[in-house]
Amino acid sequence: MPIASNLKAIQISLPKEVTLVAVSKTKPNTDILEAYHAGQRIFGENKAQELALKAEELPKDISWHMIGHLQTNKVKFIAPFTSLIHAVDSIKLLKEINKRAVQNNRTIDCLLQVHIASENTKFGFGINDVESTLHSAKQFENIKIVGLMGMATFTDDIEQVTQEFKRLKALFERVKNEQITTLSMGMSGDYQLAIEQGSTMIRVGSAIFGHRN
Repeated sequence: MPIASNLKAIQISLPKEVTLVAVSKTKPNTDILEAYHAGQRIFGENKAQELALKAEELPKDISWHMIGHLQTNKVKFIAPFTSLIHAVDSIKLLKEINKRAVQNNRTIDCLLQVHIASENTKFGFGINDVESTLHSAKQFENIKIVGLMGMATFTDDIEQVTQEFKRLKALFERVKNEQITTLSMGMSGDYQLAIEQGSTMIRVGSAIFGHRN
């Protein structure tokens, strides 16, 4: 599979202020190493145990992002090393991440997931709850909320997706400060649109690694 050439094509097309997270969930270590040798250092996984296993087996200078829905009972597997948790969708989860961060004597960077899609299946805080959540999160001293994350509706309606990204960007503009600087939106199918709307971090899997097995 032309992982290296896929990766290079995406890297060349990205504005310099946009960070690429290569979504390696379900992919074997050989695929991840191919991307690694092509210069990629940030990888995203959506299952805590799979992430912990890969982190153990693969080069230590990889920055691992937890991108999927995270259950509180799984935080302990990734708390010792994860660089960024993308999908924080409840105060209960923040509390658990903080607890595990304290145990591991570290501060864990997190993004608040905001529900912007029309589907009910997506997780996240309501747009109107984000500011109060940021205020509540100040009590957790071993967590650093560095930005927001959102997933658009899975649809071919470009206008709808654009509007959802616009709403998230407007919220981001309201809350951003020295610490809150990351806006994670856009995946393989819509990352160009997300970048146009102001995304600073994209999560790309199939466009790099090919479709999931």
